[in-house]
Amino acid sequence: MFPKTLEYHIAPAVNSFIDWLVVDHAAFFDAVSAGILSLLLKVNRFLIWLPWWSVLLAVALLGVYATRRPLAGAFLGLLLFPIGMFGLWSMAMETLSVVITAVFLALILGVPVGVLMAERRGASLVLRPLLDAMQTMPSFVYLIPAMMLFGLGKVPAVLATLIYSLPPVIRLTELGLRQVPKAVEEAALAYGATRWQLLREVRIPLAMPSILAGVNQTTMMALAMVVVASMIGARGLGQEVLLAINRIDVGRGFEAGSSVVLLAIVIDRITQSLARRWEPPTR
Repeated sequence: MFPKTLEYHIAPAVNSFIDWLVVDHAAFFDAVSAGILSLLLKVNRFLIWLPWWSVLLAVALLGVYATRRPLAGAFLGLLLFPIGMFGLWSMAMETLSVVITAVFLALILGVPVGVLMAERRGASLVLRPLLDAMQTMPSFVYLIPAMMLFGLGKVPAVLATLIYSLPPVIRLTELGLRQVPKAVEEAALAYGATRWQLLREVRIPLAMPSILAGVNQTTMMALAMVVVASMIGARGLGQEVLLAINRIDVGRGFEAGSSVVLLAIVIDRITQSLARRWEPPTR
């Protein structure tokens, strides 16, 4: 047994810190919550407003553009049909709205941080352990601070999803920028490019396949987290999975789980194909 005299608990300090945040900075968290909720509701209303057939058509056209194969694009569009057939279309759109909102915020935050880490080695040394901790932390842990600061509902679900899915886009943005050939950078500088022009017109375009791979991984992790976030009120397909588990309803859980898998397959194939479009041609 570990000796009691050597035990030291940080839980009281953490609880005091959270209480301080909630009490003294309530206005800030209310403003953040209102902004995220406004964006989320706009995305959700738009997806619900779209006719189901237009979503299938849009996915098929995007699939054709991404894969350059009409049959593959049409197949990706038809993969969403069983979701409506199961009667889960509106729930799938709710789930998709949370994913889109979380991924949008992750890109706004993650890409600049990845650029900063690629440009400043000191920032990379400081942030890498934090990213390691974020990626090894169990997904359920992210629900606790989100719920304590923002209560129950979709906003804490978006924030928990955002934190969980943020590291891949940061890491792969940094990796892509660091892998840009030095000879290309030196040539651009020799032609008079400024540091900003070098980043915007040379490094970021060449790093785009890696950045889009980060978008792919972030989206996949966000979709996985949305199911877990149903425990704090995310609703959507995750709620159906949770209810099926609670009621031991295997059929209901299979339909909801299959719908999540179909969404994941469609998003994964399209984002992977878009990343491949940015790869330089090989001779």
